[in-house]
Amino acid sequence: MKPQTLPLNRPKTYRVKSFGCQMNVYDGERMGELLAEKGIAPAPEGEEADLVVLNTCHIREKAAEKVYSDIGRLKKEDGTKPIIAVAGCVAQAEGEEIMERAPSVSMVVGPQAYHRLPDMLDKAVKGQRATDTDMPAIAKFDSLPKRKKRSPTAFLTVQEGCDKFCTYCVVPYTRGAEISRPYSDLIDEAYRLVDAGAREITLLGQNVNAWSGEDANGRRAGLGELIHAIARIDGLERIRYTTSHPNDMDDALIEAHGSSDKLMPYLHLPVQSGNDRVLKAMNRAHTAESYLRLLERFRTVRPDIALSGDFIVGFPGETEAEFEDTLSLIDEVRYSQAFSFKYSPRPGTPAATMDNQIAPEVMSERLHRLQARLNRDQIAFNEASVGKTCQVLVERKGKHPGQWLGKSPWLQSVWFEGEAQIGDLIEVELVEAGPNSLKGALLTPAIA
Repeated sequence: MKPQTLPLNRPKTYRVKSFGCQMNVYDGERMGELLAEKGIAPAPEGEEADLVVLNTCHIREKAAEKVYSDIGRLKKEDGTKPIIAVAGCVAQAEGEEIMERAPSVSMVVGPQAYHRLPDMLDKAVKGQRATDTDMPAIAKFDSLPKRKKRSPTAFLTVQEGCDKFCTYCVVPYTRGAEISRPYSDLIDEAYRLVDAGAREITLLGQNVNAWSGEDANGRRAGLGELIHAIARIDGLERIRYTTSHPNDMDDALIEAHGSSDKLMPYLHLPVQSGNDRVLKAMNRAHTAESYLRLLERFRTVRPDIALSGDFIVGFPGETEAEFEDTLSLIDEVRYSQAFSFKYSPRPGTPAATMDNQIAPEVMSERLHRLQARLNRDQIAFNEASVGKTCQVLVERKGKHPGQWLGKSPWLQSVWFEGEAQIGDLIEVELVEAGPNSLKGALLTPAIA
């Protein structure tokens, strides 16, 4: 098909559709801020946008095909298409092919180059298609506009990329090598987020606890030290971080869970499998035993900590006995929540060409059993929370008048009725548990 070369009207509105991880959500927000700086407004809910950015994720199977499907569905009421940009990890991995297969796409931009999106748009309105999958991560952050988002919760990317090369994962190829943003830049951005209304900040990274840098005094700092520094910001009440890797945990980060009141009692620490042979084949560089001992250290400093994890079932060669080891690990840990997936081969990764690929029906059956265990434990954790009092950060209105929704310190969804505003910290008693949320009873007025 002949590439699109006709001039386009300059867009007045945009919509960014982000898929996948929280870092994609962050990137989507920043792309929106870049477009807003150029005078392009977000399209009102339910209305068509002149520019649509598909911010893609490459983790799951057939991710690229889903992108083409999304592109094909983009059409305005008058039959024309909006200006289409494909961003994110699928763009990084398959940019040239997207431009070849989808002539309606004007721009393809990778996750480390989206700061150039406005310049690419200038070319697009002249009918020039553009691809940019360069990977200068720090340059990207230096080029982004200052944060102005007004919300009680905010994401702050502190680290990008991955050097772990798990055999099933495309992230090292789509996000590049591990890099850490400078300490001073992060403190400055955190202050701006709090000034704009954030009361909770979640620190993000592919391996967020691999972050390292030099503090204001020139001393080496890791994520634990960074958390303590951000905790000193007046007006910030809560800190979270995700996603961490077992091999990057250090004493200072573990200690922070016991000494920082603002660091929430919640830890997402992926394990993927409970069997050591499978973990070695995955190139995870930890064992089931070392993972369990690490969790014990967190529970020692913060006994009420809620634990979350990631699991892959059906990795090539996984036997029934090895899968049972994963179920045994779940029984020992008792996660408050977790994410689980069937293994899906990603082109270019070592696991995609391994022998003994597991049959889809076997993976589906194993996933069903694993999720039953995880659901059992999530329900049990919620039920054990009934009777506790805690603060809930109000994030949005509920479906009914006077109803509010927010998160507990343990990242549980909580709803309650009463007088409140978005951004309030409300003291509630947790009075009723469901599988995915809890009901709270308001105890005190909002905490300013």
